[in-house]
Amino acid sequence: MNYGFETLAIHAGQEPDPRTGAVVTPIYATSTYAQDEVGSPRLGYEYSRSANPTRAALQECLAALEGGQVGLAFASGLAAEDALLRTVCRPGDHVVIPDDAYGGTYRLFAKVLHRWGLEWTAARISDPDAVRAAVRPGQTKVVWVETPTNPLLGIADIAALASIAHEAGALLAVDNTFASPYLQQPLAHGADVVVHSTTKYLGGHSDVIGGALIAADRGLGEELTYHQNAMGGVPGPFDAWLTLRGVKTLGVRMDRHCDNAERVVDYLSTHRAVAEVRYPGLPDHPGHETAAKQMRRFGGMISFRAAGGEAHAVEICNRAKLFVLAESLGGVESLIEHPGRMTHASAAGSALEVPADLVRLSVGIETADDLLADLEQALG
Repeated sequence: MNYGFETLAIHAGQEPDPRTGAVVTPIYATSTYAQDEVGSPRLGYEYSRSANPTRAALQECLAALEGGQVGLAFASGLAAEDALLRTVCRPGDHVVIPDDAYGGTYRLFAKVLHRWGLEWTAARISDPDAVRAAVRPGQTKVVWVETPTNPLLGIADIAALASIAHEAGALLAVDNTFASPYLQQPLAHGADVVVHSTTKYLGGHSDVIGGALIAADRGLGEELTYHQNAMGGVPGPFDAWLTLRGVKTLGVRMDRHCDNAERVVDYLSTHRAVAEVRYPGLPDHPGHETAAKQMRRFGGMISFRAAGGEAHAVEICNRAKLFVLAESLGGVESLIEHPGRMTHASAAGSALEVPADLVRLSVGIETADDLLADLEQALG
């Protein structure tokens, strides 16, 4: 039976416990498992780095939500990224990344994997021609995409970039963290792998760190599964349980995030202290038509440029009270940050440096009028 998204979020991989009837997936807080005889583990469980029932439930649910063949959970989003890249790339290979990629992703490529021998080129992923020009036939193994991007909210045409990547014999990997699988399912548009920081919207409560990979192809999924075990960057059972609990309410939370973000965008768009608002739902956003084609709605993330420059942007962040000054995003509470000095500080001085007057908002699910009042006093 083809179930709807919200039904899958609550039930996929989460059947009642066959022994006790427990409706909620138990936390299997164990490192090892008794075997009936040498080489015959029960249900395939022998050691929790290799497999754990709580993590297995989360992985099955994530695969169902993204429409993939294999889902894998990791200790963080960056652990997931590293496992993917070390699985499909070798020293001397090349990857195309966004020219406004998340700062942690940039750091992984520029400061860690570059020393391992992986080459990379930053390209404007909203422009398929720019991505095509950045691809090196025979050397490029992955086209890495965020859509929307962090923090400039750029939009990539997933289907177009999948075609470009596949023509070159490369994989298309899509970081779907900003959208969540509720708003966008990249595999349905031709992507090969979806990446998540499950810390964000999937967990949704700012209480757990995690990451995930979902593969469209079972063969690739099996390779990733091998490396998940061999590299060992897995979440503990309690972290998997917290993420699975958050996933159950993803649909209703995302609707409220979107509702509140639309109110905030309307307010910021006419405020004298705001020079520019970046949000894919705005008709004048350069990626609006593409976002409307491949997203259910436009998300809870907003960036804007302060009319008074960097000093004013920092002042706005410091003045906010209900919007908590903090890194991360996607939780039920609203957050505000200055990317240039916080989440994207690692990109300072590089081609990926973000505007100094940029402010990023993660709009939560509080009462919208209260959020607008806080922005009014913060903007001054």
